[in-house]
Amino acid sequence: MSEVATHPARVAWLGNPWWVVAGAVVGLTVCNGPVLVFTSGVFLKPIAADMQWPRSTVSFGLSLAGFLTAATTPFLGRAMDRWGVRAVTLPGLPVFAASLGLLALSPRSASAFVLLCALAGVASTVQAPLSYAKAIVTWFDDRRGLALGVAMAGVGLGAIIVPQIARALIDGAGWRAGYLGLALLMLALAFPAHALFIRERFPREDGVRATATPARGTGVTAREATRTPQFWMMAGVFLLAGAAINGAVSHIVPVLTDRGMSPTQATGIFAIMGLSKLVGSPLVGLMLDRLFAPYVASAFFLVPAISFPLLATGAGLEPAIGAALLGLALGAEIDLIAFLTTRYLGQQAFGEIYGYHFMAFVAGSSFGQFIADVSFDRLGSYTPALFGFAVALVAAIVLVNRLGPYVYPSRAASSTRAGPHVCGRTG
Repeated sequence: MSEVATHPARVAWLGNPWWVVAGAVVGLTVCNGPVLVFTSGVFLKPIAADMQWPRSTVSFGLSLAGFLTAATTPFLGRAMDRWGVRAVTLPGLPVFAASLGLLALSPRSASAFVLLCALAGVASTVQAPLSYAKAIVTWFDDRRGLALGVAMAGVGLGAIIVPQIARALIDGAGWRAGYLGLALLMLALAFPAHALFIRERFPREDGVRATATPARGTGVTAREATRTPQFWMMAGVFLLAGAAINGAVSHIVPVLTDRGMSPTQATGIFAIMGLSKLVGSPLVGLMLDRLFAPYVASAFFLVPAISFPLLATGAGLEPAIGAALLGLALGAEIDLIAFLTTRYLGQQAFGEIYGYHFMAFVAGSSFGQFIADVSFDRLGSYTPALFGFAVALVAAIVLVNRLGPYVYPSRAASSTRAGPHVCGRTG
């Protein structure tokens, strides 16, 4: 049975916790992934050409933004654990929008551009998946994977829509107008989504005992988590997966345009990837509720490893097939961060622990993005980096399968230790 039917507590005036998921879909369409990471390849060549910089200079600024997002996320997670999601995100979203707008005012100074990228990276933390995932896991247990998967489909919508908007703005008015337009779009969608829909469920909310999810005391503290092998293995998994998947995603446009495809056609590949992501996210969620999560992770990490050779060397339909395969895995790692954190480390310090793992993921993404451009500047091709990304995903598969049985299984599975022989579904 669903949490909605079993537990009468409600989401404020909206009446159903699936409205939290709906709000997350809207907000995640313009989260920092689609706005900063997925568009970085669209902005890369126009900025480099306008500023007369090598690509690695532009990539360094965009990668530094990612590193600082990673470094800031645990602190933001700790703040959300203490004060709640809305108290942090509602004032932070206008700050992020302003930082994107400032990128449009960047002077012809590499150091100034890098500094503005750093500011945008720090501010973007409020619009990372953390806030949405933290709210969702407090409302769902039996269908936690599905709820997270449906929410993360918003990232797929963003992959379809946001790069196309960025490309249209760049073609019509230049890259500076592109960043200004994305700032306004992000604020117009994310702020109402948070204000109206995104809220957490706390124990005994609305006077009813909240049994749909463990109480805040269930699980370990962040300090205790760092003493467990699962914490560090998960950090390694997300570091490698972020470097490989987002390192490739952020360079699809330059990879394909360097091989003769027009910028419009190359940006259109994001639509294929985004449509695939729309299918992949709910599928990941359903599988997480029914199968052992490390097995699900292994399958969705193997798929992009197959796609990289198609993107690197293929012609005709092969890049489109590679993008579709990559889209199936895109965002699966975000679902997995939230799901694995709650099953192995609990929810007592979910925000901070998620923040550390998201930090590993974003740091990996930024490292992969920078390494790809170093590969191009030194070797004249992105192909060596793409094959290196495939190796990184194989290593992630090995690590995730060493996590062992769930420590905090869902309610129905708690009587029998959930492990490789027990599915994660409870209802």
